[in-house]
Amino acid sequence: MLILASQSPRRRELLKIITDKFSVIPSDADESFPPGSPPSMAAELIAMAKADKIAASFPSDTVIGADTLVVIDGQILGKPKDTKDAMRMLQLLSGKTHEVVTGVAVLVACKRTVFYESTLVTFRKLSASDIDEYTATGDPLDKAGAYGIQGPGALLVKGINGDFYNVMGLPIARLSVELRQLGVKF
Repeated sequence: MLILASQSPRRRELLKIITDKFSVIPSDADESFPPGSPPSMAAELIAMAKADKIAASFPSDTVIGADTLVVIDGQILGKPKDTKDAMRMLQLLSGKTHEVVTGVAVLVACKRTVFYESTLVTFRKLSASDIDEYTATGDPLDKAGAYGIQGPGALLVKGINGDFYNVMGLPIARLSVELRQLGVKF
């Protein structure tokens, strides 16, 4: 059985592009990482923690864990604590290019692979009313960096360089290749 260790509806939707034969078991793993960790390492560590937590109960299944971070000026942005925090993050991103890093861990019995994908996203210059209107939708509250590129947050984006699906939270092209290399049938 293939298990997605995530509560993200976006990851669920994206994994369906690869296969519809999977179960979802959200992981409540600790999402902390050592201070000063490079973003790629932090994302991989959290993805592995999520996958390990679920694999402990399902050792003979294939478990996928993932975590997405937004990085601006060396600062890692996770999910905002509240609307005020979301507004702060959007102000930081306004008119700048930032990096979206998704770490992915795949555990198959005694085999495992961990990788990350990085995409550059450029925001247009946002006005105070742009930020107010977007945060009023509630969309930014459950997303790293306080935006989702696949919904109303798309209106904030000037351009991207890299994997669009990585920005949504799961780099499916790379994941598909990694699953095949591990011998996972789907």
